[in-house]
Amino acid sequence: MEGSLGSLFLFVYSFYFMTKDEQLLEFFYSIITESKRAKFDTIAAERTRHLTVVIENVYQEQNASAIVRSCDCFGIHDIHAIEKDNSFSVNREIAMGAGKWVNIEHHQDPKFPTTTALNTLKARGYRIVATTPHEEDTTIDELTLDQPTALLFGTEKMGLSEAALAQADAFVKIPMYGFSESFNVSVSAALCLHTLRQKLEKMPHDQWKMTKEEQVEIKLNWCRKILRNAEASEREFLKSIEE
Repeated sequence: MEGSLGSLFLFVYSFYFMTKDEQLLEFFYSIITESKRAKFDTIAAERTRHLTVVIENVYQEQNASAIVRSCDCFGIHDIHAIEKDNSFSVNREIAMGAGKWVNIEHHQDPKFPTTTALNTLKARGYRIVATTPHEEDTTIDELTLDQPTALLFGTEKMGLSEAALAQADAFVKIPMYGFSESFNVSVSAALCLHTLRQKLEKMPHDQWKMTKEEQVEIKLNWCRKILRNAEASEREFLKSIEE
C-alpha cells in the first residue's frame, strides 16, 4: 500500500513539473496500448531533422509514395514537396501508411515555388544539396553531413529546374556503371538515404537526433493520427488542467 502511494506521489509530482505538451502526451499514452507507446518512443528517438528530403515537381504518384515510404524507413521526418506544375499526392498502398508518420510540407508559391521553398530551408539553416549527374559532383559516399542538409530530387524526365540548380550549395551523384544516366527518382532517394543514414549513425547523437521537445511534438501528432475523437479529447484534457 505504501509503495503504491509512493508511486502515485512521484507520478503526480513529476506530472506537475511537465510542460503542457508532456502532460498531454501522458494523457494520450494512458489511452493507447503499451505496445504502441513503446513503438512511438523507440521510433521518435531515431528520427532526424538534420537531414531532410526535398522533391521538386514529382508528378508520378508511385514515385512520390515510394519516396515517402523510404523516408519513414530511414527515419527522415520531414519531406518538402515543391509543387510547381503538379500536386504531390501519395498512394496509400505503395506508401504502406508511411504518410501518417512523416511530416510533408507543401510549397505552392504561385510564381516561384522552388525559390521560395529553398530560401525557406536556407533560412532554417539547411545546406541545399542537389542530386544530379554532374561531372564535378561529389559522390553520395563522399558527402559530409557536418551541417543540416536538404537533399533535393527532381523528376526523371526533366531533372531539377534551373532555379533549383542555381540555388544549390553543392551537387551530389550516385556512381553509375551502366549505359543509363540515372536511376528512377524513388530508387535514387532510397540509395542516397541508405548511405546517409549510415553516416548519421557514426555522428554524435546530439548532432542529428531530435530534441526532447521535438520528440514530444511528433509523438503527440502520431497519437492524434490513431485516436478517435483526438481533437475533442485533447480539448477536454487541456480544459481540465487549466481549471
